[in-house]
Amino acid sequence: MAHRRLKSEVTASSARIFGEELRFYREMAGYTQEQLAKLLHCTRPNITRYESGQRRMPPDMVVQADLLLDTGGSLKRLWDRVDWNAGVEHPDWFQSHVDMESEALGARVYQCGYMHGLLQCREYARALFAAGNSTALIEERTAARLARQQRFLVQDGPLLLAVLDESTIRTVIGGPDVMRRQMEHLLAISELSNVIIEIAPFADRRTVIPTSMVLLEMPDGQNYVYSESLDRGHPSNDPEVVASHRRAYDRLRSEVLSGSNSLALIRDALEGYKDDAERARQSRLAEEQLQRSQRRRLHRSGPRISPRRRPGP
Repeated sequence: MAHRRLKSEVTASSARIFGEELRFYREMAGYTQEQLAKLLHCTRPNITRYESGQRRMPPDMVVQADLLLDTGGSLKRLWDRVDWNAGVEHPDWFQSHVDMESEALGARVYQCGYMHGLLQCREYARALFAAGNSTALIEERTAARLARQQRFLVQDGPLLLAVLDESTIRTVIGGPDVMRRQMEHLLAISELSNVIIEIAPFADRRTVIPTSMVLLEMPDGQNYVYSESLDRGHPSNDPEVVASHRRAYDRLRSEVLSGSNSLALIRDALEGYKDDAERARQSRLAEEQLQRSQRRRLHRSGPRISPRRRPGP
């Protein structure tokens, strides 16, 4: 028999308590998460997130669950009392975003400062993770980042609409060779039918969005906005918050370069990084030649040591 696992701590959120009640009634009815998901026409990961308080269960689905689980309307009464617009802290806050990203029907990105994870090439991702990390950890994190891209960077994948602040292609990460490779990567993936890349130039802009953000369209009809501060993520499905960020995003899109002009600016940056990389190589070569020349001069100008006479017998 199932047992209630409601938490009495003041830190337990109302969303979490709703999720625990949902789990209690599901187990009382003898359903697995997979079985309940089929009956409610959603996915098992969605049930997991509803039960953990990470996602708001749609109200019509709550009514269905009440009927299926024979709760007498308890779930809907509790759902009505939950402040679903309050932020819920998650120790694995980024993993929660990745989980939603893996199901999203589309992602609308605004990125400033550095390249968004869904657009990074291997060399760029590795350069970002390089500081202070072991080689094994760098490779592990790089592989995890590239794995997120697999469903988006394919022909006819989910929509990936990326508005990139010009700073993302001007800020040098890992040196000119890495940036050259990153620009080549942007040009290559822009040929996919589901990927749109637009540049918001430094000049001629009125709309300023103070931080990078992602708008996700989910299969259940919900929309999320996600942004980050220094030490945590900020997901929200509050309709007013999402609508506000979507309006700012749409205003900014009215000021970006056209698709062809955006790609032209990326090509221009690519040529600049090629030139920078060549100059860096020439500079290194000149430095090596100078060092070799100095070593030869030091060797020739060193004190001559006369051979010691051997004493006679």
